[in-house]
Amino acid sequence: MRIAVADDDGPTRDFIDQLLGANGHSCTQFDNGRDIVTALSRDTFDLLFLDWNMPAMSGIEVVQWARKNLSKCPPIIMLTSRMDEKDVIHGLEAGADDYIVKPESGPVILARVAALFRRAAPAGVSDRFDQFGQYRFDRVTESVTFNDVEISLTSKEFALAKAFFENQHRALSRAYILETIWKCVGDLPTRTLDVHVSRIRTKLKLNPENGYRLQTIFGFGYRLESADEGN
Repeated sequence: MRIAVADDDGPTRDFIDQLLGANGHSCTQFDNGRDIVTALSRDTFDLLFLDWNMPAMSGIEVVQWARKNLSKCPPIIMLTSRMDEKDVIHGLEAGADDYIVKPESGPVILARVAALFRRAAPAGVSDRFDQFGQYRFDRVTESVTFNDVEISLTSKEFALAKAFFENQHRALSRAYILETIWKCVGDLPTRTLDVHVSRIRTKLKLNPENGYRLQTIFGFGYRLESADEGN
């Protein structure tokens, strides 16, 4: 998962970065609120860690901005030294999904992150299958069926298509896709991603007649929407 960590305290940022990195996540650090808002306008993250007191914009202001301006806001954890009950209530009412008071142990933070991801994960038919309308994804065979007809996909095509369906109505940046699907940052030819998206559109017949539209967002990335949402 791609996680943004915003805190004006460097050791705290490094602690969260190392903790989550050791557990398979990728972190991007910010030392003020304005920079993370700029990044959220251009990129995609799966989770936000926000301190309350930061230069330029406070964590609460970032939460409020994200809830108002992002079409699909990622889960948000406030990580702050402010422990007064009214502050906790204010943070959660502003839109934070969880509130952690510093200092907290690594295992507890990891458990809270895992709990948030479980709540945010789409509900599947079983541990093996994920159902999205008439599309059924089989994680074992990495194949998709549409109206009970199997569609052959490469491993990367399957992973990319699944990412789009799991993030419907959420804009996914090119950087996010390259990092989560190809496990690389910036060193993959641009045309590779474009070709894979084109193949997915064709193979899965992602058109309004079948209920979906895979849109290109110029200068940003892609977004899968239900056809009704675009009307």
